[in-house]
Amino acid sequence: MKFELLKTEIIFQGRAFGIRRDHLKTPSGRTAKYDIVEHHGSVILVPIDASGYVHFVRQYRHATGGDLLELPAGTLEPGEEPLECARREIREEIGMAAANLREIGSFYLVPGYSTEYMHVFLATGLQENPLPPDTDEYLQVERIPFIKALEMARKGEIPDAKSLAALLLAQHYL
Repeated sequence: MKFELLKTEIIFQGRAFGIRRDHLKTPSGRTAKYDIVEHHGSVILVPIDASGYVHFVRQYRHATGGDLLELPAGTLEPGEEPLECARREIREEIGMAAANLREIGSFYLVPGYSTEYMHVFLATGLQENPLPPDTDEYLQVERIPFIKALEMARKGEIPDAKSLAALLLAQHYL
């Protein structure tokens, strides 16, 4: 299908993302407007310790009106490689470094309206090595056996899409 870009407008530019409006000519010749969230990309980690526990974070998500249980994740800085971001985020969010970080998959988070591309890392060989957390993050670390985490996902107790996708990808390796 051929869509022709006619014009792009910058609607908003924030710290973590921007919003642009693309004006397109569709294959049928009609014109349409698409609002797109521009994002540098991100990482999500499945940190699993030697006892088989996955380290999650519970944090307040204002858009949902409450706390969510999620795997540790973070946004790439401009020009930052996903592996470097993963090394930094795991230390900031759960206070651990990983001796082994293996990229096990990647995906678009919400391709209907965002450019955000997420890289999934399996993190093993965990050892305490914290970095200061981001000033706007208040995280509580929770350790859950991997099998129990999968059960919780099936029961709808982990309503975070990126965490569900990462757990699904990690099953093959664990």
